[in-house]
Parts: sequence; C-alpha cells; structure tokens
Amino acid sequence: MAYESWIDRQVREAIERGAFDDLPGAGKPLSLNDDPDWWVKSKIAAENLEPLLPTSLALRREVQRLPETLANVRVEQEARAIVEDLNARIKDSYLRPQDGPRVVVGLVDVAEAISQWRQR
Repeated sequence: MAYESWIDRQVREAIERGAFDDLPGAGKPLSLNDDPDWWVKSKIAAENLEPLLPTSLALRREVQRLPETLANVRVEQEARAIVEDLNARIKDSYLRPQDGPRVVVGLVDVAEAISQWRQR
C-alpha cells in the first residue's frame, strides 16, 4: 500500500476537481534560458511595466508627459498642484547625489503649463 501525504492528497483532489484546468500557459513549453534576470523581464512584459530609470531621466520623462498627465484633470487647483509637486521633486533631485547619467532637468513654468492646460 502506497503512502499518500496530506499535500499529495490535496493536489490529487484538486486535479480531480479540475482546479488546474485552463491555467494561463497550460500546454505551452516553459521558456527557460540562461539569462539570470529572466523572471524580471517576464514580469515586466506580463504586466506591461516600464523599466526603472535613474531619477533625472524619470523626471525628464515626467516633464515630457505632463500634458498627457494634465489632460484628465478638470480643476485648475489640482493641475497646479501636480505641476508644483513635479517642480518640488525636480528641486529635490538637485540636492541629492546623481544616480545614473548627469542629466539637467529644468523646472516647469507653472503659469505656462496652466495656460496650455486651459487651452486644451
């Protein structure tokens, strides 16, 4: 008579109930390779994440995307707070040691950003 542990019994009963049917990737081969960061890359791809950037580059990207960020804002006070928060984080980055390439990120002109926001 074979011994069945509690875990083995739980797995067998789950299989019989069909708990493992229709799992994502079922029937597909595992994509194994020698890359030690395979799991990070697959997580980024699966969740459609953007790679982490050094602070200065992330802030520059945020400045470039500011019109898109403000597009759904309906209240001027809220739009102004978003721009002022971005400027505060840019100023804060000047005071900290650089991580990554030295990139100068200019402050956003709040009045100009709000004027463009109003026009949209």
